[in-house]
Amino acid sequence: MFIEAFGTDAFVLITAFLLFSGIVAAKFSSRWGLPALILFMIVGMIIGSDGLGIIYFDDAGVAQLFGVFALVLILFEGGLHTKWATVRSVAVPSLSLATIGVVLTSTLIGAAAFLLLDLSLMEGLLLGAIVGSTDAAAVFSVLKERNIKAKMGATLEAESGTNDPMAVFLTLSFIELISNEGSSIWMLIPTFFLQMGLGLVLGVLFGWTASFSINRIRLGSSALYPILSIAFALLTYGITAFVGGSGFLAVYIAALVIGNRELTYRYSIFQFNEGFAWMAQILMFIILGLLVFPDQLFSSEVMYDGIILSLLLIFVARPAAVFLSLIRLNYTFKEKLFISWAGLRGAVPIVLATFPVVDGLNNSQTLFNIVFFIVLTSALIQGSTISWMADRLNLVGPKKDTPHHSIELISMGKVAVEMIQYQTSQESAVVGSRLRDLSFPNHANINAIIRDNHVITPYGETEIKAGDFLYILVESKYKDQVTKELERKVTPKKTGSES
Repeated sequence: MFIEAFGTDAFVLITAFLLFSGIVAAKFSSRWGLPALILFMIVGMIIGSDGLGIIYFDDAGVAQLFGVFALVLILFEGGLHTKWATVRSVAVPSLSLATIGVVLTSTLIGAAAFLLLDLSLMEGLLLGAIVGSTDAAAVFSVLKERNIKAKMGATLEAESGTNDPMAVFLTLSFIELISNEGSSIWMLIPTFFLQMGLGLVLGVLFGWTASFSINRIRLGSSALYPILSIAFALLTYGITAFVGGSGFLAVYIAALVIGNRELTYRYSIFQFNEGFAWMAQILMFIILGLLVFPDQLFSSEVMYDGIILSLLLIFVARPAAVFLSLIRLNYTFKEKLFISWAGLRGAVPIVLATFPVVDGLNNSQTLFNIVFFIVLTSALIQGSTISWMADRLNLVGPKKDTPHHSIELISMGKVAVEMIQYQTSQESAVVGSRLRDLSFPNHANINAIIRDNHVITPYGETEIKAGDFLYILVESKYKDQVTKELERKVTPKKTGSES
Protein backbone atom coordinates (compact mmCIF):
# COMPACT_ATOMS: atom_id res chain seq x y z
CA MET A 1 0.00 0.00 0.00
CA PHE A 2 0.95 3.68 -0.21
CA ILE A 3 2.35 3.91 3.33
CA GLU A 4 4.29 0.68 2.99
CA ALA A 5 5.86 1.94 -0.25
CA PHE A 6 6.91 5.39 0.95
CA GLY A 7 7.32 4.96 4.72
CA THR A 8 7.22 7.66 7.40
CA ASP A 9 6.80 10.60 5.03
CA ALA A 10 3.73 8.95 3.57
CA PHE A 11 2.26 8.55 7.05
CA VAL A 12 2.60 12.29 7.70
CA LEU A 13 1.07 13.07 4.30
CA ILE A 14 -1.82 10.68 4.87
CA THR A 15 -2.53 12.21 8.29
CA ALA A 16 -2.72 15.68 6.71
CA PHE A 17 -5.01 14.30 4.01
CA LEU A 18 -7.30 12.71 6.61
CA LEU A 19 -7.59 15.94 8.58
CA PHE A 20 -8.31 18.00 5.45
CA SER A 21 -10.87 15.41 4.38
CA GLY A 22 -12.51 15.55 7.80
CA ILE A 23 -12.72 19.35 7.73
CA VAL A 24 -14.28 19.32 4.26
CA ALA A 25 -16.71 16.61 5.40
CA ALA A 26 -17.69 18.67 8.47
CA LYS A 27 -18.33 21.68 6.24
CA PHE A 28 -20.61 19.76 3.89
CA SER A 29 -22.35 17.93 6.74
CA SER A 30 -23.63 21.22 8.16
CA ARG A 31 -24.72 22.37 4.70
CA TRP A 32 -26.53 19.13 3.90
CA GLY A 33 -27.95 18.62 7.40
CA LEU A 34 -26.13 15.30 7.86
CA PRO A 35 -24.19 14.26 10.97
CA ALA A 36 -20.49 14.70 10.31
CA LEU A 37 -19.70 11.18 11.54
CA ILE A 38 -21.36 9.67 8.44
CA LEU A 39 -19.08 11.56 6.06
CA PHE A 40 -16.02 10.85 8.24
CA MET A 41 -16.67 7.12 8.08
CA ILE A 42 -17.38 7.27 4.34
CA VAL A 43 -13.98 8.94 3.85
CA GLY A 44 -12.38 6.03 5.73
CA MET A 45 -14.18 3.44 3.62
CA ILE A 46 -13.29 5.20 0.36
CA ILE A 47 -9.55 5.33 1.05
CA GLY A 48 -9.52 1.84 2.59
CA SER A 49 -8.59 -1.45 1.01
CA ASP A 50 -12.00 -2.00 -0.60
CA GLY A 51 -12.02 1.54 -1.97
CA LEU A 52 -9.03 3.36 -3.45
CA GLY A 53 -6.67 1.02 -1.62
CA ILE A 54 -4.55 3.87 -0.21
CA ILE A 55 -4.52 2.38 3.30
CA TYR A 56 -4.97 -1.24 4.31
CA PHE A 57 -6.13 -1.39 7.92
CA ASP A 58 -7.67 -4.32 9.76
CA ASP A 59 -6.20 -4.02 13.28
CA ALA A 60 -9.20 -3.91 15.64
CA GLY A 61 -6.89 -3.53 18.64
CA VAL A 62 -5.36 -0.28 17.32
CA ALA A 63 -8.82 1.02 16.39
CA GLN A 64 -10.05 0.19 19.87
CA LEU A 65 -7.10 1.97 21.51
CA PHE A 66 -7.55 5.10 19.42
CA GLY A 67 -11.32 4.98 19.89
CA VAL A 68 -11.07 4.91 23.68
CA PHE A 69 -8.51 7.74 23.64
CA ALA A 70 -10.75 9.86 21.39
CA LEU A 71 -13.87 9.15 23.44
CA VAL A 72 -12.10 10.40 26.57
CA LEU A 73 -11.34 13.70 24.83
CA ILE A 74 -14.87 14.01 23.41
CA LEU A 75 -16.55 13.27 26.73
CA PHE A 76 -14.24 15.72 28.49
CA GLU A 77 -15.01 18.50 26.01
CA GLY A 78 -18.75 17.81 26.25
CA GLY A 79 -18.66 17.90 30.04
CA LEU A 80 -16.78 21.21 30.05
CA HIS A 81 -19.58 22.90 28.11
CA THR A 82 -22.40 21.39 30.18
CA LYS A 83 -23.95 23.84 32.62
CA TRP A 84 -24.75 22.27 35.97
CA ALA A 85 -27.68 24.65 36.48
CA THR A 86 -29.29 23.20 33.34
CA VAL A 87 -28.36 19.55 33.97
CA ARG A 88 -29.46 19.58 37.61
CA SER A 89 -33.12 19.91 36.62
CA VAL A 90 -32.89 16.83 34.37
CA ALA A 91 -30.46 14.75 36.44
CA VAL A 92 -33.00 12.11 37.52
CA PRO A 93 -34.55 11.45 34.09
CA SER A 94 -31.12 11.48 32.43
CA LEU A 95 -29.77 8.91 34.87
CA SER A 96 -32.92 6.83 34.41
CA LEU A 97 -32.36 6.84 30.64
CA ALA A 98 -28.65 6.10 31.12
CA THR A 99 -29.32 3.03 33.26
CA ILE A 100 -32.84 1.61 32.95
CA GLY A 101 -33.13 2.87 29.38
CA VAL A 102 -29.88 1.23 28.27
CA VAL A 103 -30.82 -2.10 29.90
CA LEU A 104 -34.27 -2.11 28.29
CA THR A 105 -32.92 -1.17 24.85
CA SER A 106 -30.17 -3.79 25.09
CA THR A 107 -32.59 -6.51 26.18
CA LEU A 108 -35.13 -5.82 23.42
CA ILE A 109 -32.53 -5.65 20.64
CA GLY A 110 -30.69 -8.65 22.10
CA ALA A 111 -33.87 -10.73 22.05
CA ALA A 112 -34.60 -9.64 18.50
CA ALA A 113 -31.06 -10.50 17.38
CA PHE A 114 -31.36 -13.95 18.97
CA LEU A 115 -34.67 -14.64 17.18
CA LEU A 116 -33.71 -13.17 13.79
CA LEU A 117 -30.03 -14.03 13.43
CA ASP A 118 -28.00 -17.19 13.68
CA LEU A 119 -26.69 -16.23 17.12
CA SER A 120 -26.85 -17.77 20.57
CA LEU A 121 -28.86 -15.95 23.27
CA MET A 122 -25.70 -14.56 24.87
CA GLU A 123 -24.34 -13.40 21.50
CA GLY A 124 -27.67 -11.71 20.77
CA LEU A 125 -27.64 -9.96 24.15
CA LEU A 126 -24.02 -8.93 23.50
CA LEU A 127 -25.10 -7.24 20.26
CA GLY A 128 -27.93 -5.53 22.16
CA ALA A 129 -25.51 -4.28 24.81
CA ILE A 130 -23.15 -2.88 22.17
CA VAL A 131 -25.88 -0.73 20.55
CA GLY A 132 -27.74 -0.04 23.78
CA SER A 133 -26.34 3.41 24.52
CA THR A 134 -26.61 6.71 22.70
CA ASP A 135 -23.33 8.26 21.64
CA ALA A 136 -21.85 11.40 23.20
CA ALA A 137 -19.82 12.34 20.12
CA ALA A 138 -22.86 12.09 17.84
CA VAL A 139 -25.30 13.81 20.21
CA PHE A 140 -22.93 16.66 21.16
CA SER A 141 -22.07 17.42 17.52
CA VAL A 142 -25.66 17.18 16.22
CA LEU A 143 -27.24 19.28 19.01
CA LYS A 144 -24.50 21.92 19.11
CA GLU A 145 -25.90 23.96 16.22
CA ARG A 146 -29.59 23.05 16.64
CA ASN A 147 -32.07 25.35 18.35
CA ILE A 148 -33.58 22.64 20.52
CA LYS A 149 -35.38 23.59 23.74
CA ALA A 150 -32.98 23.71 26.67
CA LYS A 151 -34.74 20.92 28.58
CA MET A 152 -34.51 18.53 25.63
CA GLY A 153 -30.89 19.39 24.86
CA ALA A 154 -29.83 19.03 28.50
CA THR A 155 -31.60 15.67 28.86
CA LEU A 156 -30.02 14.22 25.74
CA GLU A 157 -26.53 15.54 26.49
CA ALA A 158 -26.60 14.34 30.12
CA GLU A 159 -27.90 10.94 29.02
CA SER A 160 -25.27 10.49 26.31
CA GLY A 161 -22.52 11.64 28.67
CA THR A 162 -23.47 9.16 31.39
CA ASN A 163 -24.81 6.08 29.59
CA ASP A 164 -21.50 4.92 28.11
CA PRO A 165 -20.43 3.28 31.40
CA MET A 166 -23.57 1.12 31.42
CA ALA A 167 -23.01 0.02 27.81
CA VAL A 168 -19.34 -0.72 28.50
CA PHE A 169 -20.25 -2.71 31.60
CA LEU A 170 -22.90 -4.77 29.81
CA THR A 171 -20.64 -5.42 26.82
CA LEU A 172 -17.70 -6.60 28.92
CA SER A 173 -20.03 -8.64 31.13
CA PHE A 174 -21.53 -10.57 28.21
CA ILE A 175 -18.07 -11.13 26.71
CA GLU A 176 -17.03 -12.58 30.08
CA LEU A 177 -20.14 -14.79 30.23
CA ILE A 178 -19.52 -16.06 26.68
CA SER A 179 -15.79 -16.64 27.20
CA ASN A 180 -16.03 -18.17 30.68
CA GLU A 181 -18.79 -20.71 31.17
CA GLY A 182 -18.27 -20.59 34.93
CA SER A 183 -19.24 -16.95 35.16
CA SER A 184 -22.64 -15.90 36.50
CA ILE A 185 -24.47 -12.67 35.81
CA TRP A 186 -25.23 -12.36 39.53
CA MET A 187 -21.51 -12.19 40.24
CA LEU A 188 -21.27 -9.10 38.04
CA ILE A 189 -23.82 -6.98 39.93
CA PRO A 190 -21.41 -5.93 42.72
CA THR A 191 -18.87 -5.05 40.01
CA PHE A 192 -21.37 -2.66 38.45
CA PHE A 193 -21.92 -0.71 41.65
CA LEU A 194 -18.18 -0.66 42.31
CA GLN A 195 -17.43 0.74 38.84
CA MET A 196 -20.13 3.41 38.97
CA GLY A 197 -19.33 4.40 42.55
CA LEU A 198 -15.61 4.76 41.89
CA GLY A 199 -16.31 6.64 38.66
CA LEU A 200 -18.54 9.16 40.45
CA VAL A 201 -16.27 9.70 43.46
CA LEU A 202 -13.01 9.88 41.54
CA GLY A 203 -14.60 12.09 38.90
CA VAL A 204 -15.58 14.67 41.52
CA LEU A 205 -12.18 14.37 43.23
CA PHE A 206 -10.15 14.79 40.03
CA GLY A 207 -12.44 17.57 38.81
CA TRP A 208 -11.92 19.57 41.98
CA THR A 209 -8.16 18.86 41.98
CA ALA A 210 -7.84 19.90 38.34
CA SER A 211 -9.70 23.19 38.74
CA PHE A 212 -7.78 24.01 41.93
CA SER A 213 -4.45 23.25 40.22
CA ILE A 214 -5.28 25.24 37.10
CA ASN A 215 -6.19 28.29 39.20
CA ARG A 216 -3.25 28.09 41.60
CA ILE A 217 -0.30 26.92 39.50
CA ARG A 218 1.54 29.73 37.70
CA LEU A 219 2.92 28.39 34.43
CA GLY A 220 5.37 30.12 32.12
CA SER A 221 2.92 30.33 29.24
CA SER A 222 -0.87 30.52 28.98
CA ALA A 223 -0.66 27.85 26.26
CA LEU A 224 0.24 25.27 28.91
CA TYR A 225 -3.08 25.52 30.78
CA PRO A 226 -5.15 23.75 28.09
CA ILE A 227 -2.52 21.00 27.94
CA LEU A 228 -2.75 20.69 31.72
CA SER A 229 -6.51 20.20 31.43
CA ILE A 230 -6.03 17.42 28.84
CA ALA A 231 -3.46 15.77 31.11
CA PHE A 232 -6.01 15.73 33.93
CA ALA A 233 -8.63 14.21 31.62
CA LEU A 234 -6.34 11.35 30.65
CA LEU A 235 -5.15 10.94 34.25
CA THR A 236 -8.74 10.75 35.47
CA TYR A 237 -9.61 7.99 33.01
CA GLY A 238 -6.38 6.07 33.51
CA ILE A 239 -6.36 5.96 37.30
CA THR A 240 -10.10 5.29 37.57
CA ALA A 241 -9.93 2.41 35.08
CA PHE A 242 -6.79 1.06 36.77
CA VAL A 243 -8.52 0.77 40.16
CA GLY A 244 -11.60 -0.88 38.63
CA GLY A 245 -13.89 2.14 38.20
CA SER A 246 -15.69 3.52 35.18
CA GLY A 247 -13.17 5.77 33.48
CA PHE A 248 -15.71 7.27 31.06
CA LEU A 249 -18.05 8.28 33.88
CA ALA A 250 -15.16 9.75 35.86
CA VAL A 251 -13.99 11.86 32.89
CA TYR A 252 -17.47 13.27 32.25
CA ILE A 253 -18.05 14.07 35.93
CA ALA A 254 -14.60 15.66 36.25
CA ALA A 255 -15.24 17.84 33.20
CA LEU A 256 -18.63 18.83 34.61
CA VAL A 257 -16.95 19.96 37.84
CA ILE A 258 -14.17 21.82 36.03
CA GLY A 259 -16.48 23.53 33.55
CA ASN A 260 -18.74 24.90 36.28
CA ARG A 261 -15.97 26.48 38.35
CA GLU A 262 -14.10 29.72 37.79
CA LEU A 263 -10.99 28.96 35.75
CA THR A 264 -7.83 30.79 34.84
CA TYR A 265 -7.55 31.07 31.04
CA ARG A 266 -11.03 29.59 30.72
CA TYR A 267 -11.47 30.73 27.11
CA SER A 268 -8.17 29.21 26.00
CA ILE A 269 -8.91 25.92 27.76
CA PHE A 270 -12.37 25.60 26.24
CA GLN A 271 -11.24 26.54 22.72
CA PHE A 272 -8.26 24.17 22.81
CA ASN A 273 -10.36 21.26 24.06
CA GLU A 274 -13.03 21.90 21.44
CA GLY A 275 -10.46 21.87 18.64
CA PHE A 276 -8.67 18.83 20.06
CA ALA A 277 -11.98 16.96 20.41
CA TRP A 278 -12.83 17.77 16.78
CA MET A 279 -9.47 16.40 15.64
CA ALA A 280 -9.96 13.24 17.71
CA GLN A 281 -13.48 12.82 16.36
CA ILE A 282 -12.37 13.21 12.74
CA LEU A 283 -9.53 10.71 13.03
CA MET A 284 -11.55 8.26 15.14
CA PHE A 285 -14.45 8.00 12.70
CA ILE A 286 -12.13 7.78 9.69
CA ILE A 287 -10.12 4.99 11.38
CA LEU A 288 -13.36 3.16 12.22
CA GLY A 289 -14.36 3.59 8.57
CA LEU A 290 -11.03 2.08 7.53
CA LEU A 291 -11.68 -0.91 9.77
CA VAL A 292 -14.82 -1.97 7.94
CA PHE A 293 -14.73 -3.67 4.54
CA PRO A 294 -17.58 -2.33 2.35
CA ASP A 295 -17.93 -5.59 0.39
CA GLN A 296 -18.78 -7.31 3.68
CA LEU A 297 -20.80 -4.43 5.15
CA PHE A 298 -23.06 -4.04 2.13
CA SER A 299 -23.58 -7.74 1.52
CA SER A 300 -27.24 -8.71 1.20
CA GLU A 301 -27.20 -10.67 4.46
CA VAL A 302 -25.71 -7.89 6.60
CA MET A 303 -27.91 -5.22 5.01
CA TYR A 304 -31.08 -7.29 5.51
CA ASP A 305 -30.32 -8.08 9.14
CA GLY A 306 -29.02 -4.58 9.81
CA ILE A 307 -32.08 -2.83 8.38
CA ILE A 308 -34.47 -4.96 10.43
CA LEU A 309 -32.54 -4.39 13.67
CA SER A 310 -32.12 -0.68 12.90
CA LEU A 311 -35.85 -0.21 12.40
CA LEU A 312 -36.59 -2.16 15.56
CA LEU A 313 -34.09 -0.02 17.46
CA ILE A 314 -35.41 3.30 16.11
CA PHE A 315 -39.16 2.59 16.20
CA VAL A 316 -39.59 -0.02 18.96
CA ALA A 317 -36.72 -0.53 21.42
CA ARG A 318 -35.63 3.09 21.90
CA PRO A 319 -39.19 4.49 22.26
CA ALA A 320 -40.18 1.69 24.66
CA ALA A 321 -37.09 2.33 26.79
CA VAL A 322 -37.68 6.09 26.84
CA PHE A 323 -41.37 5.94 27.70
CA LEU A 324 -40.79 3.38 30.46
CA SER A 325 -37.75 5.20 31.86
CA LEU A 326 -39.56 8.54 32.04
CA ILE A 327 -42.78 7.40 33.70
CA ARG A 328 -43.99 10.11 36.11
CA LEU A 329 -40.97 12.32 35.44
CA ASN A 330 -42.82 15.36 34.08
CA TYR A 331 -42.21 14.85 30.36
CA THR A 332 -44.99 15.33 27.83
CA PHE A 333 -45.77 12.79 25.13
CA LYS A 334 -44.15 15.01 22.49
CA GLU A 335 -40.99 15.41 24.60
CA LYS A 336 -40.70 11.64 25.08
CA LEU A 337 -41.24 11.13 21.37
CA PHE A 338 -38.46 13.59 20.53
CA ILE A 339 -36.03 12.03 23.04
CA SER A 340 -36.80 8.65 21.47
CA TRP A 341 -36.01 9.98 18.00
CA ALA A 342 -32.81 11.78 19.09
CA GLY A 343 -31.17 8.65 20.54
CA LEU A 344 -28.29 8.60 18.07
CA ARG A 345 -25.80 5.75 17.82
CA GLY A 346 -22.22 6.59 16.89
CA ALA A 347 -18.63 5.88 17.83
CA VAL A 348 -19.28 4.11 21.15
CA PRO A 349 -21.13 1.10 19.63
CA ILE A 350 -18.49 0.72 16.93
CA VAL A 351 -15.64 0.91 19.45
CA LEU A 352 -17.44 -1.59 21.69
CA ALA A 353 -17.93 -3.86 18.67
CA THR A 354 -14.14 -4.17 18.41
CA PHE A 355 -13.96 -5.84 21.84
CA PRO A 356 -15.40 -9.21 20.67
CA VAL A 357 -13.10 -9.05 17.62
CA VAL A 358 -10.02 -8.45 19.76
CA ASP A 359 -11.08 -11.26 22.12
CA GLY A 360 -11.57 -13.64 19.17
CA LEU A 361 -15.20 -14.57 19.92
CA ASN A 362 -17.22 -16.59 17.44
CA ASN A 363 -19.31 -14.47 15.05
CA SER A 364 -17.38 -11.36 16.17
CA GLN A 365 -16.96 -10.07 12.60
CA THR A 366 -20.66 -10.53 11.95
CA LEU A 367 -21.46 -8.56 15.09
CA PHE A 368 -19.08 -5.78 14.05
CA ASN A 369 -20.56 -5.44 10.55
CA ILE A 370 -24.15 -5.39 11.81
CA VAL A 371 -23.33 -2.83 14.50
CA PHE A 372 -21.57 -0.63 11.94
CA PHE A 373 -24.59 -0.81 9.64
CA ILE A 374 -26.96 0.05 12.52
CA VAL A 375 -24.84 3.10 13.38
CA LEU A 376 -24.86 4.29 9.76
CA THR A 377 -28.63 3.99 9.44
CA SER A 378 -29.27 5.55 12.86
CA ALA A 379 -27.04 8.54 12.11
CA LEU A 380 -28.47 8.93 8.60
CA ILE A 381 -32.17 8.60 9.45
CA GLN A 382 -32.31 10.17 12.91
CA GLY A 383 -29.37 12.56 12.79
CA SER A 384 -30.46 14.27 9.58
CA THR A 385 -34.05 14.79 10.77
CA ILE A 386 -33.60 16.01 14.36
CA SER A 387 -34.28 19.67 13.52
CA TRP A 388 -37.28 18.68 11.41
CA MET A 389 -38.67 16.50 14.21
CA ALA A 390 -38.18 19.25 16.82
CA ASP A 391 -40.01 21.69 14.56
CA ARG A 392 -42.92 19.30 13.95
CA LEU A 393 -43.25 18.64 17.69
CA ASN A 394 -42.95 22.36 18.53
CA LEU A 395 -39.81 21.80 20.60
CA VAL A 396 -37.64 24.40 18.91
CA GLY A 397 -36.01 26.78 21.39
CA PRO A 398 -34.83 30.34 20.90
CA LYS A 399 -32.01 30.94 18.48
CA LYS A 400 -28.66 30.31 20.12
CA ASP A 401 -27.11 33.71 20.75
CA THR A 402 -23.39 33.31 20.40
CA PRO A 403 -20.97 35.95 19.18
CA HIS A 404 -19.49 35.41 15.72
CA HIS A 405 -16.11 36.75 16.76
CA SER A 406 -13.25 36.05 19.11
CA ILE A 407 -10.58 37.96 20.95
CA GLU A 408 -7.19 36.29 21.15
CA LEU A 409 -4.67 37.25 23.79
CA ILE A 410 -0.94 36.97 23.31
CA SER A 411 0.62 34.88 26.06
CA MET A 412 1.57 37.15 28.94
CA GLY A 413 4.02 34.79 30.54
CA LYS A 414 3.70 34.73 34.30
CA VAL A 415 1.56 37.86 34.49
CA ALA A 416 -1.81 36.74 35.88
CA VAL A 417 -4.10 38.68 33.54
CA GLU A 418 -7.29 37.32 32.00
CA MET A 419 -9.92 38.33 29.48
CA ILE A 420 -13.46 37.74 30.74
CA GLN A 421 -16.29 37.32 28.25
CA TYR A 422 -19.73 38.06 29.72
CA GLN A 423 -23.15 38.44 28.08
CA THR A 424 -25.68 40.67 29.84
CA SER A 425 -29.38 39.86 30.18
CA GLN A 426 -32.53 41.79 31.08
CA GLU A 427 -32.03 40.77 34.73
CA SER A 428 -28.44 42.06 34.93
CA ALA A 429 -28.15 45.05 37.27
CA VAL A 430 -25.40 46.55 35.08
CA VAL A 431 -27.84 46.97 32.17
CA GLY A 432 -28.64 50.65 31.76
CA SER A 433 -25.48 51.72 33.62
CA ARG A 434 -22.74 53.80 32.07
CA LEU A 435 -19.24 52.39 32.21
CA ARG A 436 -18.00 55.17 34.53
CA ASP A 437 -20.67 54.17 37.08
CA LEU A 438 -19.62 50.53 37.40
CA SER A 439 -18.01 49.36 40.64
CA PHE A 440 -15.04 47.75 38.94
CA PRO A 441 -11.56 47.74 40.51
CA ASN A 442 -8.97 50.05 38.95
CA HIS A 443 -7.21 47.04 37.42
CA ALA A 444 -10.23 45.98 35.33
CA ASN A 445 -11.12 47.55 31.98
CA ILE A 446 -13.86 46.83 29.45
CA ASN A 447 -11.87 46.63 26.23
CA ALA A 448 -14.67 45.86 23.78
CA ILE A 449 -18.44 45.52 23.56
CA ILE A 450 -20.13 43.41 20.89
CA ARG A 451 -23.69 44.52 20.17
CA ASP A 452 -25.72 43.07 17.30
CA ASN A 453 -22.50 41.64 15.84
CA HIS A 454 -20.88 45.07 15.73
CA VAL A 455 -17.84 46.09 17.75
CA ILE A 456 -18.35 49.15 19.97
CA THR A 457 -15.32 50.98 21.32
CA PRO A 458 -16.21 51.64 24.97
CA TYR A 459 -15.68 54.90 26.84
CA GLY A 460 -17.00 56.35 30.12
CA GLU A 461 -20.40 57.43 28.77
CA THR A 462 -21.12 54.15 26.96
CA GLU A 463 -24.37 52.61 28.22
CA ILE A 464 -24.59 48.83 28.68
CA LYS A 465 -27.61 47.16 27.08
CA ALA A 466 -29.17 43.72 27.44
CA GLY A 467 -27.54 41.16 25.16
CA ASP A 468 -24.19 42.94 25.03
CA PHE A 469 -21.05 40.82 25.04
CA LEU A 470 -18.54 42.50 27.35
CA TYR A 471 -14.83 41.72 27.08
CA ILE A 472 -13.04 42.73 30.25
CA LEU A 473 -9.28 42.64 30.85
CA VAL A 474 -8.61 42.07 34.54
CA GLU A 475 -5.87 40.83 36.84
CA SER A 476 -6.74 37.36 38.11
CA LYS A 477 -6.88 38.43 41.76
CA TYR A 478 -9.70 40.89 40.93
CA LYS A 479 -11.67 38.44 38.79
CA ASP A 480 -14.11 37.42 41.54
CA GLN A 481 -14.90 41.05 42.34
CA VAL A 482 -15.65 41.82 38.69
CA THR A 483 -17.74 38.66 38.27
CA LYS A 484 -19.78 39.49 41.39
CA GLU A 485 -20.53 42.97 40.01
CA LEU A 486 -21.56 41.54 36.62
CA GLU A 487 -23.83 38.88 38.08
CA ARG A 488 -25.81 41.22 40.28
CA LYS A 489 -29.50 40.99 39.49
CA VAL A 490 -32.08 43.76 39.38
CA THR A 491 -33.75 44.14 42.79
CA PRO A 492 -37.55 43.98 42.40
CA LYS A 493 -39.25 47.17 43.50
CA LYS A 494 -41.56 46.87 46.47
CA THR A 495 -45.23 47.69 45.99
CA GLY A 496 -47.02 50.20 48.20
CA SER A 497 -48.62 47.46 50.30
CA GLU A 498 -45.22 45.95 51.03
CA SER A 499 -43.57 49.21 52.17
